[in-house]
Amino acid sequence: MSDEDEEEYEDDEDGEGEDGEESASGGGLSGKQIVLFIAVPLLLIGGIGAGLYFSGVIGGGQEGTVEVGENGEMIMEEHGPPKDAVFYELPEQLVNLNASGRRSSFLKVKVTLELQSQEDVLKLEAVMPRIVDNLQVYLRELRAEDLRGSAGTQRLKEELLSRIKVAAQPAVVNDVLFKEFLVQ
Repeated sequence: MSDEDEEEYEDDEDGEGEDGEESASGGGLSGKQIVLFIAVPLLLIGGIGAGLYFSGVIGGGQEGTVEVGENGEMIMEEHGPPKDAVFYELPEQLVNLNASGRRSSFLKVKVTLELQSQEDVLKLEAVMPRIVDNLQVYLRELRAEDLRGSAGTQRLKEELLSRIKVAAQPAVVNDVLFKEFLVQ
């Protein structure tokens, strides 16, 4: 080898070329490249996984256990609401809503209660005047604006459930279900 060849070879061993820049073979990943090729894909995968989990596509979508039967078929056992749930229909409620102007608004609602057991029906009927009174007093204070949209309906459902649970004691009420809901 000549002297010139040895100098070029020594320069290449440093990882720098003739211009003092790093050569492609000796350089590592820069900070921007690490973010682009490692962090961004990890965040995307995590976000997609979380979205699929919370939407119920994977993971906690249905409550229950899966077992494999003798023939290899899958058996799904759901652990949702109690299988012996009892439904009880309350009398229709028609109330005049709280209105600030001359125009009056009315609410007509039919509600069905989901009770825990058949014994709760007798307990519920024993305190029915208290339940109807609580519903009437609460519903008359509502305004038509309070009931707009699905959020208003959900708030009404939660309020009715909490008030009915208190009034229906010792009966156990699991849910309030709307059969008819009309605001006029």
